[in-house]
Amino acid sequence: MIQSETLELLEWHRLCQHLSTFAATKLGAIASLHLQIPTSQAASELLLNQTKEVYQLESRFASGLSFEGIQDIGDALERAELQGILAGDELLAIATTLAGARNLRRIIDNQEDCPILTDLVADLRTYPELEQEIHRCIDERGQVTDRASQKLGEIRTELRKLRSQITQKLQNILQVKSNAVQEQIITQRGDRFVIPVKAPQKDAIPGIVHDTSTSGATLYVEPNSVVPMGNQLRQAIRREQVEEEAIRRALTERVATVKSDLERLLAIVTTLDMATARARYSLWLKANPPRFINRQEQEIITLRQLSHPLLLWQHHHEQGHAVIPVDLLISPHIRVVTITGPNTGGKTVTLKTLGLAALMAKVGLFVPAREPVEIPWFDQVLADIGDEQSLQQSLSTFSGHIRRISRILNALGTGEQVLGTGEQEITNPQSPLPLIPREGPEFPNPYSLVLLDEVGAGTDPVEGSALAIALLQYLADHAQLTIATTHFGELKALKYEDQRFENASVEFNDATLSPTYRLLWGIPGRSNALAIALRLGLKPEVVEQAKTQVGEATDEVNQVIAGLEAQRRRQETKAAEAQKLVQQAERLYQEVSAKATALEEREKSLKASQEIAVQQAIAQAKGEIAKVIKRLQQGTSTAQDAHQATNELNQIAQKYQPATPAKPKIGFMPKVGDRIRISQFGQTADVLTAADEDGELTVRFGIMKMTVKLEDIESLDGQKAEPIVKPKPAPPPAAVTPPQPTPAIRTSKNTIDLRGKRVADAEYILDKAISEATGPIWIIHGHGTGKLRQGIHTYLQQQARVSHYEAAEPADGGSGVTIAHIA
Repeated sequence: MIQSETLELLEWHRLCQHLSTFAATKLGAIASLHLQIPTSQAASELLLNQTKEVYQLESRFASGLSFEGIQDIGDALERAELQGILAGDELLAIATTLAGARNLRRIIDNQEDCPILTDLVADLRTYPELEQEIHRCIDERGQVTDRASQKLGEIRTELRKLRSQITQKLQNILQVKSNAVQEQIITQRGDRFVIPVKAPQKDAIPGIVHDTSTSGATLYVEPNSVVPMGNQLRQAIRREQVEEEAIRRALTERVATVKSDLERLLAIVTTLDMATARARYSLWLKANPPRFINRQEQEIITLRQLSHPLLLWQHHHEQGHAVIPVDLLISPHIRVVTITGPNTGGKTVTLKTLGLAALMAKVGLFVPAREPVEIPWFDQVLADIGDEQSLQQSLSTFSGHIRRISRILNALGTGEQVLGTGEQEITNPQSPLPLIPREGPEFPNPYSLVLLDEVGAGTDPVEGSALAIALLQYLADHAQLTIATTHFGELKALKYEDQRFENASVEFNDATLSPTYRLLWGIPGRSNALAIALRLGLKPEVVEQAKTQVGEATDEVNQVIAGLEAQRRRQETKAAEAQKLVQQAERLYQEVSAKATALEEREKSLKASQEIAVQQAIAQAKGEIAKVIKRLQQGTSTAQDAHQATNELNQIAQKYQPATPAKPKIGFMPKVGDRIRISQFGQTADVLTAADEDGELTVRFGIMKMTVKLEDIESLDGQKAEPIVKPKPAPPPAAVTPPQPTPAIRTSKNTIDLRGKRVADAEYILDKAISEATGPIWIIHGHGTGKLRQGIHTYLQQQARVSHYEAAEPADGGSGVTIAHIA
């Protein structure tokens, strides 16, 4: 009983209704509305794995899994087993269901990373021969086709012939007796063909009157001359019905023989549809898959940015208020969390959010929280939330709470009792002596989550507080985790007496006199009843009078709590700023490291290519020298021949001797505020201080400052800094005209095609291309939606090596191509 009460208090039925809207079949929607909660962790993990695999398929295919054609054929299967005859549309529904199930199995079998779904559909039997036979005998309208049997085809040929003869006969009568008929039409009454005859002239066309008009002016007459043909038509229709029934009976018998397999097919398809509904609902919630943890292994309950799923739905579909998520990080030794704070501050919503999160994880749904989502598998979720007051049952608020809490304690399956309001004693019924007081089992069994709202409320505050303390201490021994909301100040002190207790509070904004709905951990909350009363319109003089009745001790405690809350907010702000700086530093470090690695790889590649070129030149030079020596060795050498050979060797030496490297341009002297390039990193920087007598200066790039030597820097146009000579003052930098850039030529090596790529993949390819580029590069991104082009331009703006970028000429692709100029 308490389990169903908890589901009702948490509004689980509403969540099931939302889930059912994502089902693709009628059976899936019905199963979602009556969602069964697993009783074992293994079953929950199986459901979660099914949801994960369908989630992958849904993101892989644009339209997701298709359940087209699948219908609820359960009633038809039951009637077939009872030897009933199925209608044509029922048989057609069975055929389309078989085809839809076969299509689902084909899609899943083609995936290599869906072992759970593949195993689910492994035993699926779709009977293609039965489907083909149904389609051969039943058309799209559910009617039996002419080709279903030869006899039926002959009967329908006869029917068409008879109808044609009757129509022709009646047309002749209409022409001959045109003055006696009301209209020149042929109609039917039942299965008999009739013509409208004027009532005063009924004797002009003798026959059988089958109907009259409302006014009585028109009689619908079947002329005597067509009555025999009408009788033949009726007999043929009856034969047609008998033959159709025989065909449908034969198909029904074939269905009945495979009823068990078809029921198994329906169960598998419904399981797939429910997994699809869970995946689509999870995707809509922007939820993440949970991982079940074991608190005995000291794992922490981690639910960051946890949102209430029903409030998310209300915000999206009913224009409700924005949902403010909460953070729940509960250490493994914590067994009871008491949440305090003002009314309407979000305490009860926090209870319901955690309860729904635990249930969602159990049924295989993702949890609307930021990754990682780590939560224990609770075999019971028990709640006492809201007001149980009942006039019909003569229950007060306090009585209603106590009765429900009693049912919760009974559900925990323990036979022990609370012995007072403080320390517990566990009494053995067989012994008159009390046993030694204990802290309770390290981890109770069963693993239960207990949610209590306003524990101990509705009675005398002193007795209610004592009862609440005893109850929470009892639950600390017998439930894995208890979350309780309260206004009793005495419960806030339990944390300092027992390490299994923790305090939390909902934040209150003193400036706006309204709650912020944020959950603060480690700090007890203030009720702020007087501030809320003033905000809700209570007369100020009444509130001021109430403040005089509050004790000084209470006021001092509230001031301490307010100071703790303010200090916490300051610490959170500083922590956020520090985290931002750390992220920026990490990003810069990664960029510098990546560029340094790229430069090292490029240097290695250049050295390797140069070594290969030198070896080739040496080999070729040796060959030419050998030819000269061979020519000298042939015949008698003269001085003239020797002189000629010496000239040839000098020419070979000049040809293959490596050219003397050009001296770097000297004459640049950096000044404060100049932008320079650090040769080692390829990174541009700003000069903060001029070079000292040792040739060192301070520069800044990004948020980092460093000291570099003059020989390690150069100007943006490639000039090396002039070294400082101590005895003599440094001459003024000579004006050097930068070399004119050579015209850029587009080739296949400096052209990158990024069409169809995602922005993240394009950034990786661009980073590699920019690090290896020696000149401008052409980037083909196409037009499309413009997101890829925008992402590329944003990335180019952040690259130090890219001096500027522009759209290509119309002949080169126009705005579908971007040219990045490398500095």
